[in-house]
Amino acid sequence: MTKRRPITIKDVAEKAGVSQMTVSRVLNKQTLVKAATREKVEAAIAALNYQPNLMARGLAGGRSKLIGLAYYNPSPSYLSELLVSALKQCRDLGHHLVIEDLSDIEDALDTSAIVERLRTIHLDALILTPPLSGNAALLQLIEGLGIATVLFGNAGGGGQSSVVFDDAAAAHAMTEHLIAHQHSRIGFVRGPDEHPSSAQRAAGYEKALSEHGLALDEQLVCHGDFTFRSGMAAGEVLLGQTVPPTAIFASNDDMAAGVIAAAHRRGLQVPAQLSVAGFDDTAIAAAIWPPLTTVRQPIAEMAQAAIGLITEVTGEDWDGQPLNRVNDIIRIVERESVGPPA
Repeated sequence: MTKRRPITIKDVAEKAGVSQMTVSRVLNKQTLVKAATREKVEAAIAALNYQPNLMARGLAGGRSKLIGLAYYNPSPSYLSELLVSALKQCRDLGHHLVIEDLSDIEDALDTSAIVERLRTIHLDALILTPPLSGNAALLQLIEGLGIATVLFGNAGGGGQSSVVFDDAAAAHAMTEHLIAHQHSRIGFVRGPDEHPSSAQRAAGYEKALSEHGLALDEQLVCHGDFTFRSGMAAGEVLLGQTVPPTAIFASNDDMAAGVIAAAHRRGLQVPAQLSVAGFDDTAIAAAIWPPLTTVRQPIAEMAQAAIGLITEVTGEDWDGQPLNRVNDIIRIVERESVGPPA
């Protein structure tokens, strides 16, 4: 069989009866094309089943970037939302995303191994997610590679641009939400120390307790690592106390789901006998039973903003000053896992 020749932009132009430049303008969503002409071009694209080469289009306009997104994160719910949104935004802008999973490096603080991995990819720009985005030594080494870098979820102390969420304010709001439901003995499952957000969320929890005259009880604070298993272990510890908490706030949804599993293993009804709250509003929050009350972290929107910042800091008009975007819109998604104490 003779291999079929791929459809080109020239074929589309001939079928639509327009120039190749006009087809290019339609593909790049420029506004200089009349509506009737745009419809003819789009009809020709559909009839020929033309699949534009995004890399070629980007290179022709000098816009295409090879963007790396590096992560070292055990939470599948968080990662899926982040990666899907970043991939879509890159496709829309004609960029190409290289996803680099660094979890096979045994130590997240092994900066030399991480930098060596990134050096071989020849990236135009890089997005670093927590805990990598909070590693000062790593950031200094990456700066030496000359790669434009945007930090996700953490504002660096150097010259890097960043997209962050107000974790402390969000944790404060959720703790107040539990207090408003008459809870005074509130357990807290903290995230891993290497994640900057862990300390910020703990600070928000502690501040809310203090403002309402509730003493911080260290026995009510457990450490997890943002995984379901660690949340279940923390739930066992907290619920096994002589006087257990009436509510538990876990600092991500995966750990909150683990706490609910621990409660079910003990025969406790949520929320009738224990209220549980999470953080992030990832897919697992609506999938478990009962559905989880949680803080919505706008992960998808932040991923889009990070790709947008990459476009800016690699553009010819960028003045070299770091660009920082802070999302401080706090929203608590109320579902069925929180109620008054028994």
